[in-house]
Amino acid sequence: MNDQGRPEASEKLDLLLVTGMSGAGKTAATAALDDIGWFVVDNLPPSLLMDLVTTVTQRTDLRRVAVVADVRGGVFFGELRGALDRLTEQGYRPTVLFLEAGDEALVRRFESARRPHPLQGGGRVLEAIEREREELASLRVAADVVIDTSLLNPHELAGRVRSAFSAPEITGLRAIVISFGFKYGLPVDADLVADMRFLPNPHWVPHLRPQNGTDAEVSDYVLAQPTAEDFLDHYSELVAMVAPGYLHEGKRFVTIGIGCTGGKHRSVAMSEALAQRLRKQGIETLVVHRDLGRE
Repeated sequence: MNDQGRPEASEKLDLLLVTGMSGAGKTAATAALDDIGWFVVDNLPPSLLMDLVTTVTQRTDLRRVAVVADVRGGVFFGELRGALDRLTEQGYRPTVLFLEAGDEALVRRFESARRPHPLQGGGRVLEAIEREREELASLRVAADVVIDTSLLNPHELAGRVRSAFSAPEITGLRAIVISFGFKYGLPVDADLVADMRFLPNPHWVPHLRPQNGTDAEVSDYVLAQPTAEDFLDHYSELVAMVAPGYLHEGKRFVTIGIGCTGGKHRSVAMSEALAQRLRKQGIETLVVHRDLGRE
């Protein structure tokens, strides 16, 4: 509320900007948003953002609006930063969802779809991807939620989107805990990363090797290590400590990467255990096992 007792603009409308790399899954993401009740506007010229917000708030009872803006907008896309600044001046703080994917995955998707990249022209698709990354760099850095779709199918991406944006009544911090294997690379969408390679590796226990961290025997083995409980105590306290700061800065989502060598045993068990701790602290948490089954 403002000093006069009237609702602030941000209380009237939940505004989501969906952007990111071409081919990274914006179609699947916006379909998921539509399924959970968001009013989705695709490829709106940024200069019309304020007009859209004014129309929605004054003439409809819509309270959750998602706008897709990306390089398909051509010269209009360059106006996005200024449009976001004007929204902020009027009291609206849009949440930014940025969809990311690695070069190899994007090239493969464009070749499979047999469609050119929006910036490709007569050049190579990889050159267009590199140019797009440069143009989107500032949005990528400022995004509230980054989802790397390189290893996600449309169903899995839709699940991530629904988990993040389906419960408007939740006003606290939301977390996604991603288990991963360092040998497959760091998750590019992680805000925080922790290394579980300080724990004994179940891989070297013959009867545990074929199992994974979701199996009770492996989980019990990992969590029985004294340092495992110490880590969970301190790391959940760390997340609780930074949560108020994130929320104060307008960041309502945090992605936590929990890694081990292959992403099969230690990182999986510890991700599940950390998620339980976070939920007890009142932080809605989704667990994703990125590399489970890749070995």
